[in-house]
Amino acid sequence: MIRISSQQIFSGGINRLQDLSAQLNKTDEQIATNKRVNRPSDDPVAAARILKLDQEVSRIETYERNAQLANNRLSQEENAISSSLDILQSMRELTVQAGNGSLSANDRLSISSEMKERLQQMAQMANTQDASGEYIFSGFQGGSPAFANEGNGWTYKGDEGQRMLEIDDGVTVAISDHGKGIFDRIPAAASATTTSVSGRINGLSVINQSDLQAGGVSTLAFTVTAAGELTYTDDNGSQIVTFDPDKLVSGEPITATVNGVQFTLTDAAADDVFTIETSAKQSVFKTIENLISGLDNLSKSDGAGSDAYNDLIAGSLSNLDNAQESFILKQTELGGRMNSVESTQAFLEDSALYSKEIRSQLQDLDYAEAISRLSFQSFVLQAAQQSFARVSQLSLFDRL
Repeated sequence: MIRISSQQIFSGGINRLQDLSAQLNKTDEQIATNKRVNRPSDDPVAAARILKLDQEVSRIETYERNAQLANNRLSQEENAISSSLDILQSMRELTVQAGNGSLSANDRLSISSEMKERLQQMAQMANTQDASGEYIFSGFQGGSPAFANEGNGWTYKGDEGQRMLEIDDGVTVAISDHGKGIFDRIPAAASATTTSVSGRINGLSVINQSDLQAGGVSTLAFTVTAAGELTYTDDNGSQIVTFDPDKLVSGEPITATVNGVQFTLTDAAADDVFTIETSAKQSVFKTIENLISGLDNLSKSDGAGSDAYNDLIAGSLSNLDNAQESFILKQTELGGRMNSVESTQAFLEDSALYSKEIRSQLQDLDYAEAISRLSFQSFVLQAAQQSFARVSQLSLFDRL
């Protein structure tokens, strides 16, 4: 015969009610949070997997923010370069217009005035700022403008740094380009200088790029001899181009082609020295500044002035074309980077969706089942409370 004391009855009843109440509270919490697993004790195995999935989702979201930042920066840079191309096209049209031989000096000054406005617009594009106020073409010196005009023309003030951003494990993308590589170091048209008093060199152009490259030199120094010869030096040693001496005496223009470079000598005399530079780099700002200066100052009143003006127009058109090509190449490169970022964004989005689905299966609550369970647990708890109330009132003294 087992003896049950009143204390045991009360203790067992209370423990049972507490267990039922705890189960009810747990179900109620699950419904409130809509999560099946709220703490590791709810399901240790699932909790461990959920923790790893949370870390994976957090990692993916960080990379998604980086990818969005990269896309924004690259889009802004692409827009700046696209606007710069529009400005260059406008400059080229004005330059072609300036080459019209029927223009008066006032007409050229009017074109120069419009070019000055375009130059300011180009400077604004080169000094584009992002949403945080950093100059996107300044390299690592984002707090300072990329280009500044200190009285002698627009010059690059940034460095050659390129910012990189990781947008996935082992995947980095360049989110900036320094302005020196875009606006500054642009191949310039062949140019010439002379130490002669009366002679000049004009009509300068590269007509055969392969011959120029085969010559292996970027600077050609020519000397006119009394015998009617033009001597120059390249990688193959001293070379001689022979002319008719009578042309030198009469001052008749002499046209020659050396290493793929064609030019004309006018009023050349013995001991004249001419230097041709074929691989110089020049900023787009310098090209426009030189063009504006020529429009403002060059006179076409004599042959020398007319030749200099025509050479300025031809050289400027070539330099503007080189700048356009440089900008288009950068646009193409940016397009490739943006495509890479978009592909990575799509991959990250799919990865995040998959991880969240798995986490949902482990963590989320079957709401209908939980409601049914809550109703049943409430019924059981209520029944237990009523039963305990009756049992607790039983006493042996009632039988005496």
